[in-house]
Amino acid sequence: MADKHPVHHLGAKAQVLLTSVFGPYAQDDEYGSSVINPMELYHNQVTRVQGVFSLRMFHRSFGLLMIKENIEAPCTLLDFPDLERFIETISSNRYNIIGISSIIPNVNKVKKMCELIRAHQPHAIIVVGGHISNMEGIGDMIEADHIVRGDGIEWFRKYLGQDLTTPVKHPAVASAFGARILGQTLADRPGDTAAIVVPSVGCPLGCNFCSTSALFGGKGKFINFFESGEELFEVMADLEKKLKVTSFFILDENFLLHRKRALSLLEQMKQHKKSWALSVFSSAKVLRSYRMEQLVELGISWVWMGLEGKQSRYSKLEGIDTRSLVEELQGHGIRVLGSSIIGLEEHTPDTINQAIDYAVSHATDFHQFMLYTANHGTPLYAELKAKGTLLPPDECKVSDSHGQLRFNHRHPHIPAGEEETILVKAFAQDFKVNGPSLSRLIRTILKGWQRYQSHSDNRIRDRYLKDVSPLRHMYAGTVWAMKRWYRNDKVLHKQLADLLLDIYTTLGLQPRLVAPVVGRYIYWTMKKEEKRLATGWTLEPTTFFEKNHAALAKISDRSLVKPLSEPPIFQDLAANTFPNFSDRPILSASPSVAECGGPLPRGFSDDLHP
Repeated sequence: MADKHPVHHLGAKAQVLLTSVFGPYAQDDEYGSSVINPMELYHNQVTRVQGVFSLRMFHRSFGLLMIKENIEAPCTLLDFPDLERFIETISSNRYNIIGISSIIPNVNKVKKMCELIRAHQPHAIIVVGGHISNMEGIGDMIEADHIVRGDGIEWFRKYLGQDLTTPVKHPAVASAFGARILGQTLADRPGDTAAIVVPSVGCPLGCNFCSTSALFGGKGKFINFFESGEELFEVMADLEKKLKVTSFFILDENFLLHRKRALSLLEQMKQHKKSWALSVFSSAKVLRSYRMEQLVELGISWVWMGLEGKQSRYSKLEGIDTRSLVEELQGHGIRVLGSSIIGLEEHTPDTINQAIDYAVSHATDFHQFMLYTANHGTPLYAELKAKGTLLPPDECKVSDSHGQLRFNHRHPHIPAGEEETILVKAFAQDFKVNGPSLSRLIRTILKGWQRYQSHSDNRIRDRYLKDVSPLRHMYAGTVWAMKRWYRNDKVLHKQLADLLLDIYTTLGLQPRLVAPVVGRYIYWTMKKEEKRLATGWTLEPTTFFEKNHAALAKISDRSLVKPLSEPPIFQDLAANTFPNFSDRPILSASPSVAECGGPLPRGFSDDLHP
């Protein structure tokens, strides 16, 4: 018999605080944060060794935002506070419920936060969720009243006595903020950055290493927040109106797997003549189940795809020539972020170079490399625990088990301590052979325009026209600057010279005139950024302090509602609409972009953070 779900005695009258863990995040500290594991998905896991070309950006705590949007109780969201601001918040305001979302490496921060809550708000109920809820023995490590695993929206609705049949409301929030590249911080103007859309959570494919699949029930399990294409279209049309966007990052582990919903969305887009661009996660096998024409019509402009490894056993790759698939997608202007695993069971010191060569040969626009990691709650964790090969905490700190530093188990072939060297080699080889990811992305955009510039369907042509627009000025200058940067590297210099000539030939006089002017400025900012990075400079996200409708209704003077720092656009998008939004895992309404990904600018912005 299932345990009865707890219910708070105040119900919708309870005062709720939701918070992410405190920063700083890219500095070595006593709580487990480290320079090597910043709160930046791309710089951490994708463009790690690309220096001035590395894409820098942050993603909100989308799960917390989803929960905030869907509870009727007065709710405040504190996203990316430092320790001082967290203490200030809990010492100067009374809350009945305080929810913390975290990933496992930040367990010591969660422990500290629970201790502070007990000291400042001894009567508050502490709720902890996100990927940390999968951690073995977490209930004994932190002083929390409830550990929430799975769907945080449903859990909070039950806890607050709300109607569970109420449709899920989607927050209006951009997919990223604070983007920076080539020494330039990109503008956060409305419409520049894709909106985040969370149709589902969990993944029915259930790969043995996948934390997100494990968090929402494992293989065969998922939760749809929006069942039909019609429902999803309404959500996206609403976001288009509120955020002035035409591009969307679909935060769904395998969006195209839900074929009926995807094709129904396509019909709605055709009917309403929507020239939208969609960035999605998808497995290779599912991508191959669609005709390329369908993907283009659906507006698929960016795909995050697991390549894993040449000899990997995953069914999602069975029978698929991934190199051919990547080349075909790029030929249609679809940018590809490939994801490869370093340290699969079959990898040895003698074969690892072949594995890296295979990954690099895909020439994806971006490439994520991650160490094979047995995260708590996953089938891989259970398997290695049974074998006795998991490392104890005194040999591998929990805070170091994030996929970019160490194996948290004894690898059958690769000696301990060599894994990071191999991982960095993979990043470096991809960068050396294929060049900066930004140049690859520009090349793919150009290919899309060359193929579709004369397409008979204006809905399709208009999307590619918007994609190619920056190549006439900003991107042309960027390629000019990169060509100058690599003037002593014969291979990359020729690649970039050929790309620049292709831009001139395809787009005419404007880029030819603009590129040298813009390029000289960009080259100068690149040199400045190079010096800045050499000093060990790091980035930290802005702090957000937001309230939902119910919380705002209790404040007579709305001028009091202001962020702890000063994010102009992203602070509760509005004093008019007050949608509620949120990254690093959630109190588990959605996966963490920081853990599973999330793409890139248009104009230097929309493709660089979809």
